[in-house]
Amino acid sequence: MGNPLRIVVLLVSLLAAALLMAGCTSTPEAQPERNALAKEFLTHPAASTIYVYRGEFNHFDTDTVLYLDGRVVGNTAPGTYFRIDTTPGRHILHGTGIDVGEIALQTRAGQLYIVELNVLGGHSNFRLMPDAVGRERVRACCALLENWAPGQRPLVLR
Repeated sequence: MGNPLRIVVLLVSLLAAALLMAGCTSTPEAQPERNALAKEFLTHPAASTIYVYRGEFNHFDTDTVLYLDGRVVGNTAPGTYFRIDTTPGRHILHGTGIDVGEIALQTRAGQLYIVELNVLGGHSNFRLMPDAVGRERVRACCALLENWAPGQRPLVLR
Protein backbone atom coordinates (compact mmCIF):
# COMPACT_ATOMS: atom_id res chain seq x y z
CA MET A 1 0.00 0.00 0.00
CA GLY A 2 1.05 3.54 -0.66
CA ASN A 3 1.43 6.41 1.71
CA PRO A 4 -2.09 7.42 2.97
CA LEU A 5 -1.29 11.12 2.60
CA ARG A 6 -0.23 10.58 -1.00
CA ILE A 7 -3.45 8.71 -1.75
CA VAL A 8 -5.54 11.52 -0.25
CA VAL A 9 -3.64 14.15 -2.26
CA LEU A 10 -4.11 12.10 -5.44
CA LEU A 11 -7.85 11.69 -4.81
CA VAL A 12 -8.30 15.40 -4.10
CA SER A 13 -6.38 16.26 -7.27
CA LEU A 14 -8.52 13.91 -9.35
CA LEU A 15 -11.70 15.34 -7.87
CA ALA A 16 -10.58 18.92 -8.57
CA ALA A 17 -9.72 18.02 -12.17
CA ALA A 18 -13.11 16.35 -12.64
CA LEU A 19 -14.91 19.43 -11.29
CA LEU A 20 -12.95 21.74 -13.58
CA MET A 21 -13.76 19.58 -16.60
CA ALA A 22 -17.44 19.47 -15.63
CA GLY A 23 -17.48 23.26 -15.48
CA CYS A 24 -16.11 23.42 -19.02
CA THR A 25 -18.98 21.38 -20.39
CA SER A 26 -21.75 23.75 -19.29
CA THR A 27 -24.02 25.31 -21.89
CA PRO A 28 -22.77 28.73 -23.07
CA GLU A 29 -24.72 31.95 -22.63
CA ALA A 30 -26.34 33.43 -25.73
CA GLN A 31 -25.23 36.73 -27.23
CA PRO A 32 -26.75 39.79 -25.48
CA GLU A 33 -28.88 40.57 -28.57
CA ARG A 34 -30.47 37.09 -28.51
CA ASN A 35 -31.07 37.38 -24.77
CA ALA A 36 -32.81 40.77 -25.24
CA LEU A 37 -34.93 39.40 -28.10
CA ALA A 38 -35.94 36.32 -26.07
CA LYS A 39 -37.04 38.61 -23.22
CA GLU A 40 -39.60 40.17 -25.56
CA PHE A 41 -41.48 36.84 -25.26
CA LEU A 42 -42.52 36.69 -28.91
CA THR A 43 -44.28 33.53 -30.05
CA HIS A 44 -44.69 31.75 -33.38
CA PRO A 45 -48.21 31.08 -34.68
CA ALA A 46 -47.45 27.41 -35.46
CA ALA A 47 -45.30 26.59 -32.42
CA SER A 48 -45.54 26.40 -28.65
CA THR A 49 -42.97 28.45 -26.77
CA ILE A 50 -41.67 27.19 -23.42
CA TYR A 51 -39.34 29.15 -21.15
CA VAL A 52 -37.60 27.21 -18.39
CA TYR A 53 -35.72 29.36 -15.88
CA ARG A 54 -33.70 28.76 -12.72
CA GLY A 55 -33.77 31.62 -10.30
CA GLU A 56 -30.67 32.66 -8.43
CA PHE A 57 -31.97 30.98 -5.27
CA ASN A 58 -29.55 28.08 -4.77
CA HIS A 59 -26.05 29.01 -5.95
CA PHE A 60 -24.50 26.03 -4.24
CA ASP A 61 -26.38 23.27 -6.02
CA THR A 62 -25.01 21.59 -9.11
CA ASP A 63 -26.10 22.15 -12.66
CA THR A 64 -28.63 19.70 -14.01
CA VAL A 65 -29.31 18.61 -17.56
CA LEU A 66 -32.74 19.66 -18.85
CA TYR A 67 -34.63 17.37 -21.21
CA LEU A 68 -37.77 17.91 -23.29
CA ASP A 69 -39.49 14.65 -24.24
CA GLY A 70 -36.26 12.72 -23.70
CA ARG A 71 -34.14 15.07 -25.87
CA VAL A 72 -31.34 17.12 -24.30
CA VAL A 73 -32.01 20.85 -24.14
CA GLY A 74 -28.84 21.72 -22.17
CA ASN A 75 -27.28 22.22 -18.74
CA THR A 76 -29.08 24.60 -16.42
CA ALA A 77 -27.45 26.84 -13.84
CA PRO A 78 -28.81 29.31 -11.28
CA GLY A 79 -29.78 32.62 -12.91
CA THR A 80 -30.25 31.18 -16.42
CA TYR A 81 -33.06 30.15 -18.74
CA PHE A 82 -33.84 28.34 -21.97
CA ARG A 83 -36.38 29.31 -24.62
CA ILE A 84 -37.75 26.25 -26.43
CA ASP A 85 -39.97 26.53 -29.49
CA THR A 86 -41.67 23.21 -30.13
CA THR A 87 -44.65 21.57 -31.77
CA PRO A 88 -47.97 22.02 -29.98
CA GLY A 89 -49.12 19.06 -27.89
CA ARG A 90 -48.12 17.17 -24.78
CA HIS A 91 -44.52 17.63 -23.61
CA ILE A 92 -42.56 16.47 -20.59
CA LEU A 93 -39.71 18.47 -19.08
CA HIS A 94 -37.41 16.46 -16.83
CA GLY A 95 -33.92 16.28 -15.34
CA THR A 96 -31.27 13.58 -15.40
CA GLY A 97 -29.53 10.94 -13.27
CA ILE A 98 -31.15 10.26 -9.92
CA ASP A 99 -33.54 13.08 -10.71
CA VAL A 100 -37.18 12.05 -10.92
CA GLY A 101 -38.55 15.58 -11.17
CA GLU A 102 -40.69 16.33 -14.19
CA ILE A 103 -43.65 18.34 -15.42
CA ALA A 104 -46.08 17.52 -18.21
CA LEU A 105 -47.46 20.40 -20.26
CA GLN A 106 -50.29 20.36 -22.78
CA THR A 107 -49.29 23.18 -25.13
CA ARG A 108 -51.06 25.06 -27.91
CA ALA A 109 -49.79 26.82 -31.01
CA GLY A 110 -48.96 30.49 -30.49
CA GLN A 111 -49.02 30.13 -26.69
CA LEU A 112 -46.28 30.87 -24.17
CA TYR A 113 -45.49 28.75 -21.09
CA ILE A 114 -43.04 29.74 -18.36
CA VAL A 115 -41.72 27.06 -16.04
CA GLU A 116 -39.65 27.64 -12.91
CA LEU A 117 -36.99 25.01 -12.22
CA ASN A 118 -35.48 24.65 -8.76
CA VAL A 119 -32.73 22.11 -8.14
CA LEU A 120 -31.94 20.88 -4.67
CA GLY A 121 -29.68 17.95 -3.89
CA GLY A 122 -29.62 16.94 -7.55
CA HIS A 123 -33.42 16.78 -7.78
CA SER A 124 -35.51 19.03 -10.04
CA ASN A 125 -38.75 20.66 -9.02
CA PHE A 126 -40.72 22.15 -11.92
CA ARG A 127 -43.60 24.61 -11.53
CA LEU A 128 -45.72 26.29 -14.22
CA MET A 129 -45.79 30.00 -13.44
CA PRO A 130 -48.51 32.57 -14.05
CA ASP A 131 -47.56 34.49 -17.21
CA ALA A 132 -46.94 37.92 -15.65
CA VAL A 133 -44.92 36.50 -12.73
CA GLY A 134 -42.84 34.27 -15.01
CA ARG A 135 -42.01 37.12 -17.41
CA GLU A 136 -41.00 39.38 -14.53
CA ARG A 137 -38.71 36.76 -13.01
CA VAL A 138 -37.03 35.87 -16.32
CA ARG A 139 -36.40 39.54 -17.09
CA ALA A 140 -35.04 40.20 -13.59
CA CYS A 141 -32.80 37.25 -12.94
CA CYS A 142 -31.74 35.34 -15.94
CA ALA A 143 -29.39 35.05 -18.89
CA LEU A 144 -30.42 33.03 -21.95
CA LEU A 145 -28.46 29.84 -22.50
CA GLU A 146 -27.60 28.98 -26.09
CA ASN A 147 -28.69 25.47 -26.94
CA TRP A 148 -28.58 25.83 -30.72
CA ALA A 149 -25.52 25.97 -32.95
CA PRO A 150 -25.24 28.99 -35.30
CA GLY A 151 -27.56 28.48 -38.26
CA GLN A 152 -29.49 25.67 -36.57
CA ARG A 153 -33.26 26.06 -36.51
CA PRO A 154 -34.36 26.58 -32.88
CA LEU A 155 -37.47 24.39 -33.05
CA VAL A 156 -37.67 21.05 -31.28
CA LEU A 157 -39.79 18.75 -33.38
CA ARG A 158 -40.99 15.33 -32.37
